[in-house]
Amino acid sequence: MTSAIVETPHEPVWWDPLADLRDADSPAVDVFMSGTVFLDIVFTGLPSPPAAGTEVWAAGMASCPGGIANLAVATARLGLRTSLAAGFGDDVYADFLWQTLAEQERVDLSRSRRFAEWHSPVTVSMAVQRDRSMVTHGHELPISADELIGTPPRCRAVITSIGEGAGVPVLPSWVARSRQDGALVFADAGWDPTGTWDPALLRTLAGCDAFMPNAVEAMHYTRTDTPKAALRTLAEHVPLAVVTLGGEGAIAIDGVTGETAEVPALPVDALDPTGAGDVFGAALVLGTIAGWPLEHRLRFAGVSAALAVHEFGGSLAAPGWGDIGDWWRRTRACAAEGNPASVELAGRYGFLEDLVPRTHVCGVRRAAATIARHSDVTRP
Repeated sequence: MTSAIVETPHEPVWWDPLADLRDADSPAVDVFMSGTVFLDIVFTGLPSPPAAGTEVWAAGMASCPGGIANLAVATARLGLRTSLAAGFGDDVYADFLWQTLAEQERVDLSRSRRFAEWHSPVTVSMAVQRDRSMVTHGHELPISADELIGTPPRCRAVITSIGEGAGVPVLPSWVARSRQDGALVFADAGWDPTGTWDPALLRTLAGCDAFMPNAVEAMHYTRTDTPKAALRTLAEHVPLAVVTLGGEGAIAIDGVTGETAEVPALPVDALDPTGAGDVFGAALVLGTIAGWPLEHRLRFAGVSAALAVHEFGGSLAAPGWGDIGDWWRRTRACAAEGNPASVELAGRYGFLEDLVPRTHVCGVRRAAATIARHSDVTRP
């Protein structure tokens, strides 16, 4: 695959992994999405969850955009031209969220709006070992998603969640319009707090090109007992079915190419799992758009997610191409020294040699404990 350095005077250097696919007829947007942006306040290094009436001190803290921003930042940092439709308030939290996404992360917000007297949704996330607990407060947007979006931009792909509507799982109506205009539809389902796990969701998959649930969700919706059985059932309803297995990796069937793949997860000492699933999905979208083999897509998604959980702060933990390149070069160097584990990894991930940039690219920013100053957001 041919990629390209993108550089303009006095601006950072960015990596474009889709350079060989771009021509005069290419859409200006690679991936479009819509959802709720939260201010995430993340506490890490907790010895245990706080019990009622107690106080627990955290070793680390970060503030960053959350919710759909986890996915938007992940796709943008992988070089996909990302557009997001979301509502923002008129408070200082919204100032920080908007500037971080638009100016720091280069996410297009032309279909986003700010609303007076509507405050930003907030989530407090507490990471304990490999799990997390959250407390959230927010309100519904004053207008519907369809009214916010209007006509979706022409794009290569959209990423969405299958939600609840009129008692049955449905896709947002703007998704169908995007698909009619040529976009691939990547969907997940999310947790069903009602415990119904309505199998009608499987019929909704007819409007999707890819479905990416985790193992628990997949087994519940398909009424199966194993992730592999769930995957086979899902593959009957959607061209690309992917089931993530947490610390055990991921499995997938691509009905378009006829490929199947099963990839173990990279061993990782997770600092904060927030947003790891979004990073996995973003990497899978990139690999699918670029036409990579299915196994390479899963491995690339896995290493991207593994790098994300090494950092804390959800969206701003997402890796950029510099992080991925550094990991590959370290792995290759250790393999050259004869380290058995690295030799095995270098063999499995050798395809990265043709993907990662061979020169310096712009680094990515990590989350800070407090709301960043304007100078922190805007400086190159």
